[in-house]
Amino acid sequence: MPILFGLKVLAISITVLGASSVQADAAAGKTLYNSCIACHGDKAQGNPAMNAPALTGQSTAYLSRQLKHFKAGIRGGDSKDTFGAQMRGMTATLVDDQAIADVSDYIAALAVTGPASKAQGDLRKGNNLYQGNCGSCHGGKAEGNTALNSPRLAGLDGAYLIRQYNNFKTGIRGSHPEDRFGKQMKFMANSLPTEKDLQDVVAYIHAQTVE
Repeated sequence: MPILFGLKVLAISITVLGASSVQADAAAGKTLYNSCIACHGDKAQGNPAMNAPALTGQSTAYLSRQLKHFKAGIRGGDSKDTFGAQMRGMTATLVDDQAIADVSDYIAALAVTGPASKAQGDLRKGNNLYQGNCGSCHGGKAEGNTALNSPRLAGLDGAYLIRQYNNFKTGIRGSHPEDRFGKQMKFMANSLPTEKDLQDVVAYIHAQTVE
């Protein structure tokens, strides 16, 4: 009897998990992405003039998580996060998890783009700082690591990278109790003590080949 009961519980659990899973529809995602083009560009290449980052090259899981965080106020909820607040407002166009899955899947399939302009700095020093502090999570060439929930950094414009690093450093980002991975980055954000160090790391990231 206990075995039978256990099998029933397992069957119910599998059914519930299957019912809650969302099958992404990239075609629907393309339509939803029309609301994003004005800021992020028609190819999700980003627009530094509007402080909108490139979205290409990121995993579906990362994109989906960030959109959910914006929607829930986990990200973009700090009064000092001006651009995050704008993005938080835009997530209202994504009415449910299905919409988030669809648009994330569409973006993740787009060709990867590089930054419009590359930061200048000491590449040798930037490489040393990057490998010592960032590479173990974000990959040796800033390609990201899905298994560690670490986003790709290669391809992002310098102003965005610097702003997000400083947001983590000051607690604007990564302080929400539900931002598990943001907390990890917030902890690491004191690794680069000077703006020159940060600039050198960004220059190294920009020197990586975007594939």
